[in-house]
Amino acid sequence: MLGLAFSCIEKLKQYKRKKYIDSLKSRGLKLGKNILIADTFFFDPSHCYLISIGDNCYICPNVRLVAHDASTKLFLNYTKFGKIDIKENCFIGDSTIVLPNVTIGPNSIVGAGSIVTKTIPPGVVAAGNPARVICTLDEYVSKVKARADAGAKVFGEEYYIENLDRKKLNELMESVEQGIGFII
Repeated sequence: MLGLAFSCIEKLKQYKRKKYIDSLKSRGLKLGKNILIADTFFFDPSHCYLISIGDNCYICPNVRLVAHDASTKLFLNYTKFGKIDIKENCFIGDSTIVLPNVTIGPNSIVGAGSIVTKTIPPGVVAAGNPARVICTLDEYVSKVKARADAGAKVFGEEYYIENLDRKKLNELMESVEQGIGFII
């Protein structure tokens, strides 16, 4: 019974999220193909026409795309605003804030909790407050792949949270005793 209630709640959340995104799109938000927007997010509803997200992007929970800056309103009686352009094949980490007049180059990763105040070039990993380039995407992928190739077990879909039993959970917990684990 609890599983059915959870399923109904999830379906309602998905419906509300889709309606909200459709509303933003009708006001000018530009979304490419194959975009995953996870859970909660804030895409500046009053300036959504300034926001574009390219194909094959992953937007993690709690991401905020803020295309205006009202900090000047009290002192100058006007608000600044600017485009936010997230190019194709980008990953925007959990709780990232992207501010006006920013482009995130194609094939880039922005780490969780970052505040993006300036343009991020293509093919890099950037993180921090303010976000800065940490390394190239190729360097990052090579580093992670080397760790996985060094004998770490890569867990399959049967280890997703909805499929976990006590045995699988223990396997996952054991795999991270010495560092990072990997799951498809």
